[in-house]
Amino acid sequence: MEPIDKIAWIRIAHGRILSTRSRGKDVWYLPGGKREPGETDRETLTREIAEELGVVIDPETAVHLGTFTAQAHGHPAGTLVRMTCYTAEHHGDPRPDHEIEEVAWLGYADRDRVSPVDRIIFDDLRRRALLA
Repeated sequence: MEPIDKIAWIRIAHGRILSTRSRGKDVWYLPGGKREPGETDRETLTREIAEELGVVIDPETAVHLGTFTAQAHGHPAGTLVRMTCYTAEHHGDPRPDHEIEEVAWLGYADRDRVSPVDRIIFDDLRRRALLA
């Protein structure tokens, strides 16, 4: 079975990372989502962030930060998610939109509140001294 293919936006400020919680979910996720057929990474990133946060991503500034794989939260054992992460410049202030109920800036101490793949990303960012 192919992993669930997702793209995420890594936005860090003052050692904290922008995270989202969807309606009815009990964990936090990095903003982003699934690719639509035929979309590139940058197209997915731009569309998903506009939908979820009302923010305009500048696709020309997108830089690949890493790709991470883990058990998909809320899916049967063995279902994996592959999260391809990008940093990118943006215009606008992130605010909850569509399925997003809440936006927060999380630190490494919040690691136990995020999805399994996000925990791996938090660990990587901590090793790089990007996440406090």
